[in-house]
Amino acid sequence: MMRKATVGDRKRYEVLSKMLRDRQSEIKNKLRSLRELLPSESNQVKDAEEQSMEDFVLGMDFALMEMESETLKKIDEALQRLEEGSYGVCVECGQKIAEARLRALPFANACRECQEQREERAEAERPHSRSVFEEEPAPSPRGRAPARA
Repeated sequence: MMRKATVGDRKRYEVLSKMLRDRQSEIKNKLRSLRELLPSESNQVKDAEEQSMEDFVLGMDFALMEMESETLKKIDEALQRLEEGSYGVCVECGQKIAEARLRALPFANACRECQEQREERAEAERPHSRSVFEEEPAPSPRGRAPARA
C-alpha cells in the first residue's frame, strides 16, 4: 500500500524536478550551441599545423558533446526515478543517497560508497599500459646469486 504524498514530499518533488529540468535545458542549449559552432566543410587549403589544430579543437568539441549527452541521459534517468518514487535511493545497496550528494550531483543513482566501489571495479578491469617513463621490470635472475659490489 502506498502512503499519501505529504506536502513536504510534494514540495521536494517539485524542487528536484525543477532542478533536473533546469540542468537538462542548460545542457540542451549548450549542445545546440556546440553544434552551431562546428565548422562546415571547408575548401580552404591549410598547412599541416592549421589542420592539426583544427582537428584537435574539433575533437575536443565532439568529446564535450559526448560528455554533455551522457549527462543529459543521466538526467533523463533521474527524472524517471523521480516519477517512479525511487529517486534518492542507491541502485546498488538500496540505502538513501545523502542529500548533500544529491545537491552536488542531482542525477546520482548510487551512494558515495557504492559509487567508489563501482569506480574501483572499473579501474581494476581497465587495461593498464606502461608509461614510457616507467622502467622495465628487471629480468629475474633464475637461480643466480645476487651480484655483489
